Amino acid sequence: MFAKALGIRLFLSELKVMFTRRRTWAMLAAIALIPILLAVAVALSSERLAPGEGPPFLAQVTQNGLFTGFTAMLLALPLFLPLTVSVVAGDTIAGEAGLGTLRYLLISPVGRVRLLVMKYLASLVFILAGTFTLMIAGAAIGAILFPVGPVTLLSGFTISIFEAFGRMALVALYTTVSLSGMAAVGLFISTLTAVPVGAMTATLVTSGVSNILGNIPQLEWMHSWLFTYYWLDFADLLRAPIEWGSMLNNIVLQLGWIAVFGALAYGRFTTKDILS
Repeated sequence: MFAKALGIRLFLSELKVMFTRRRTWAMLAAIALIPILLAVAVALSSERLAPGEGPPFLAQVTQNGLFTGFTAMLLALPLFLPLTVSVVAGDTIAGEAGLGTLRYLLISPVGRVRLLVMKYLASLVFILAGTFTLMIAGAAIGAILFPVGPVTLLSGFTISIFEAFGRMALVALYTTVSLSGMAAVGLFISTLTAVPVGAMTATLVTSGVSNILGNIPQLEWMHSWLFTYYWLDFADLLRAPIEWGSMLNNIVLQLGWIAVFGALAYGRFTTKDILS
C-alpha cells in the first residue's frame, strides 16, 4: 500500500515539475501555433487549392474549418512533434543527472525501476497534452476563420460536428500512441548520459533516421518495423466505418519498441553507478 502511494506521489510530483516549467508551456504554445499559422496562411491566400493539390486535407480547410487540426497534425508529425518528444524524453534521466538531483531522488525509497516508469508515464502525459493542444487549437482557429459544419469523411460519408470532435480526439490518441515508441527510445538514451542536450539530440536523430529508412524502397522489408511507419495512418480514422487495422498494428509495433527499449533502459539504469 505504501509503495503504491509512493508511486502515485512520485508520478504527481513528476507532472508538477513538468507542467510548472516554462519550457513545457513554451512547447505547448508552439504546438498550438502550428494550426493557427496554417489557418491564417490559408485564409490570407487568394489561391484556392483543388482537391488533391497540396498536403492531404489542406484543400478541405476552407470548406470546413475542422480540417485545420487534421492538416496541422499531418504537417507537425514528421518533425515538430518529434522535436518536442525528444526534448521531454531525452531530459527524463539525463536532466536529473545533469542537475545533480538524480542521486538524491534515489536516496528516498523510490527505487530505480519505479523512477523509470514514472518518468516515462510523465512523458506520455506531455505527448497527450501536445496532441490534444494541436487538435483543439486547430478546431478553434478553424471555426474562427472558416465555415464549420458536418464533416465529409474520406469515404464520402458525412458525420455531425459532434462526431467530428470524437474523430479529432481519436486522432490525438492515435498520435500519442505513435510517439510512445520514440519516447521509450529517448528514455533509454537518457540513461546513457548526464548531458540532456546530447540525449535530446540523439533521440531526435533516431526519428530522422527512421523516417529516412522508411523512404528507401530497397529497405522495404524493414519498413513495418520502424516506429515511424504508421505515424501518418491516422487518416484511417477519417473513414466510415473506421479502419482499425492500422491502429491495432501501430499499438503492437509501439508496444514492441517500448518493451525493447524499456528493457534496455532498465538494464542500463539499474546497473550504472549514480554519481550525480
